[in-house]
Amino acid sequence: MKLLEKIQLGNINLKNRMAMAAMTRGRTDINGLVGDMTVEYYTQRADAGLLFTEAIRISEEATGSPLTPGIFTDQQIEAWKKVTAAVHDKGGVIIAQLWHTGRIGHSIDRNGKLPFAPSSLPIQGMQHFTSEGRKDYEIPQEMTILDIKQTIKDYGQAAKNAITAGFDGVQLHAANGYLPNQFLAESANQRTDDYGGSIPNNARFVLEVMQELIDAVGWEKVGIKISPFNSYGDIVLDDSVGTYIYLIEELNKLDFAYVELMRCSPYSASPENDGANNEIELFGSKIRQTVIANSGYDKTSAEAELEKGIAKLISFGRLYIANPDLSERFEKNAALSEPDKTTIYGGGKHGYIDYPLWSE
Repeated sequence: MKLLEKIQLGNINLKNRMAMAAMTRGRTDINGLVGDMTVEYYTQRADAGLLFTEAIRISEEATGSPLTPGIFTDQQIEAWKKVTAAVHDKGGVIIAQLWHTGRIGHSIDRNGKLPFAPSSLPIQGMQHFTSEGRKDYEIPQEMTILDIKQTIKDYGQAAKNAITAGFDGVQLHAANGYLPNQFLAESANQRTDDYGGSIPNNARFVLEVMQELIDAVGWEKVGIKISPFNSYGDIVLDDSVGTYIYLIEELNKLDFAYVELMRCSPYSASPENDGANNEIELFGSKIRQTVIANSGYDKTSAEAELEKGIAKLISFGRLYIANPDLSERFEKNAALSEPDKTTIYGGGKHGYIDYPLWSE
């Protein structure tokens, strides 16, 4: 089974080609500190060749949702050290996903401050989950050039903090409608300066952040996650294919380890790929770095994807919520548990660290 074959990623040897995708779980305290439950959660899943953490806020300014972790205070760094040490003790590899939510946020959870975004364009057609329940999105504050430059520096400092915390690397979260994705999309970016108005300008922020991360911690510890056809967060691009082909061509000029390429879920419609879910072929074939395919895979489809030869690893999300020993279950063709949807976001131990192992 290809999924269980060893592979090298950057300078790290992985025991299999299965990754746990980043998934927000909403179980920190109000200061963004992870606790003993989070240590247990990641340790239980260390059978994966690679663990991506839930998205981690790079700064106070990056805050979007309540009870999500940060990595910008000494206390947060110390809390993450317990997670990374426990994962390493189990022979696991863990990477910190670095997160700035941009306009996907609300002043309720930002000390009354409006969220930053490329332009003052609010998200339409959806609401945000806040500590006071669902709220309509606010009109965000347009970032100045100084704001942009500071945010890029914040990414670099967060990457250094992640390595200090014991992580094996960092991943730029440039998918799912968050700040880097917002710069790429005309529905969120109507700037007329160097960071908007054309495909090269729209891509500039992502590329500058990636260079900052590489400079901060070294190419072998850096990767990026992109989602070319994902419209979450009211993301609409004038030319999705053209934008991402350009972005990939420019990323190919940089030295870093991998691209996690998120396809549209096979369970949701996408007018751009017309249900064909062809992002791996369309974009993955042009990526110079190692490709990790993501979203909606099961054992059969993951094996088929690896057989095509473009993707070298597959990342699984929800399957890992209810199946902490997923690689063993795949190996033994064991039945899979189903996640409790009511406990995915927020709560305590139930639906988080109490899913049984197959052997149990």
